Amino acid sequence: MSGIHPTALVDAGAELDASVTVGPYTVIGPHVRIGAGTSVGPHCVIEGHTTIGRDNRIFQFNSLGAIPQDKKYGGEPCELVIGDRNTIREFCTFNIGSPGDVGVTRVGDDNWIMAYVHLAHDCQVGNNTIFANNAQLAGHVHVGDWVILGGFTVVHQFVRIGAHSMTAMCSLLFADLPPFVMCQGQPAAARSMNYEGLRRRGFSPERIAGVKSMHKALYRQDLSLEAAQAQIAAISQAQPQCEPDVRMMNDFLQQTSAQRGIVR
Repeated sequence: MSGIHPTALVDAGAELDASVTVGPYTVIGPHVRIGAGTSVGPHCVIEGHTTIGRDNRIFQFNSLGAIPQDKKYGGEPCELVIGDRNTIREFCTFNIGSPGDVGVTRVGDDNWIMAYVHLAHDCQVGNNTIFANNAQLAGHVHVGDWVILGGFTVVHQFVRIGAHSMTAMCSLLFADLPPFVMCQGQPAAARSMNYEGLRRRGFSPERIAGVKSMHKALYRQDLSLEAAQAQIAAISQAQPQCEPDVRMMNDFLQQTSAQRGIVR
């Protein structure tokens, strides 16, 4: 494989497509699989049961597939699975899953992940996200599609972050962040909805109006979470084109535990 630098150490058991390129001094372990068109920069360590898809760009000095930072971990063959067309910038650390959850840390497709991002064990990241520098996710965090995390965002373990939401720089999340919501603060508080992001993704004015109605029910009328859900459900009856967005919001809210709650 001419794309592998002679100083790289690639275990004979690793499965790399012939088109994969590997930079100097990178170490790749025996249980690693890397798909076509992916490039791995210099001084990376990719280990564990790690599967990486097609056309990813992995920059220098990354650690992917190391064991979880979990004292309960006992060497079980858990996994890290990374999809296609992701950009992973310098000094990121993605750990494998743990037997206390699904056993897989998963990253979807088309994500833009900047330097020094940490994904702890069992995190589940969707598609088309942007994680700015130093975003830090504790274990078991779930991140929906099209989420944007501002630089130095810190997310507590087991928190869920809904699709199309956004955090400001240095936000600290202890509670679930519903879809579409923009938040800021330590701890984070809801500030608005991500209207500009929705416009850029092709949401119609009618759908954006529906998101505004959901924001009003959740944050402007002093309703309990249960009452807000009922009011949100009624939006799709008056505005049928908003039904998928309403369903996504209420599905998210129904899975929120009373102990954790949502960002308010």
